Amino acid sequence: MTSRNLFVTQLYQAEIADPTLLDELAHSIRTLSIDDRAGVGWSRDHHYPGYTSYASLDDLPRRDPVIGDLAKLLGKHAAAFAADCAFDLGRKPKLDSLWVNLLKGGGHHSAHIHPHSIISGTFYVEAPANSGAIRFEDPRLAMMMAAPQRLPDAPEPLRAFVTVDPEPGMLLLWESFIRHEVLPGKSKGERLSISFNFA
Repeated sequence: MTSRNLFVTQLYQAEIADPTLLDELAHSIRTLSIDDRAGVGWSRDHHYPGYTSYASLDDLPRRDPVIGDLAKLLGKHAAAFAADCAFDLGRKPKLDSLWVNLLKGGGHHSAHIHPHSIISGTFYVEAPANSGAIRFEDPRLAMMMAAPQRLPDAPEPLRAFVTVDPEPGMLLLWESFIRHEVLPGKSKGERLSISFNFA
C-alpha cells in the first residue's frame, strides 16, 4: 500500500545574497516612506502600521533603478517557479505590480489573497529577528468540514498552516490564490520588504 501527494501547493524559496543591493533597496524604501506623501496618507488612513506604496506608486521599477534591477531578478525567479508549477503559459510571466513595505515593530497584515494574478511574492530587505512570520493557509481549509486537527509535529505538507520566518535576502513565491498573512512581530525594529504580482 502506498500514499501519494495530490493537488500540491508549491512554495518557492530562494536567496538573493547581495549586500549592496539590500543596502540600496533599504535606502530607497526609507526615502519613499518620507517622500511619497500619497502613500504615507493612504497608510495612515487605512491603519497600515508603517508605510506601503501599494496604493500610491505603480511605476517603481522605472522610477528607481535599483528596484528596476530587482524586478529583472524577480522575473527570472518567476519563470523558474512557473516551470516548477508546470504552467502552460506560452511566454514568461509578466510583472504586473510591485510595491514596497516598511512595517513597524509589532505590525501585522491580515489574511488575504492576490486576485487577478498567477504568482505573488515577497522579497525581504531587512527583517530583524522576531519581526513577524508570514503564514500560509491550506486553500482547502474551508472545505475540510469535520476533518480532525493535525498533530503538532505533523509533516509540513500535511499542516493546515505553514509559517516562514523572514530573513534579509529571502525571496518567496507562491500561487496568488494562496491565502497568507503577516503575524504580529515581537521586534521593535522595522521590517522592509518588497511585494509583487505576476500576471
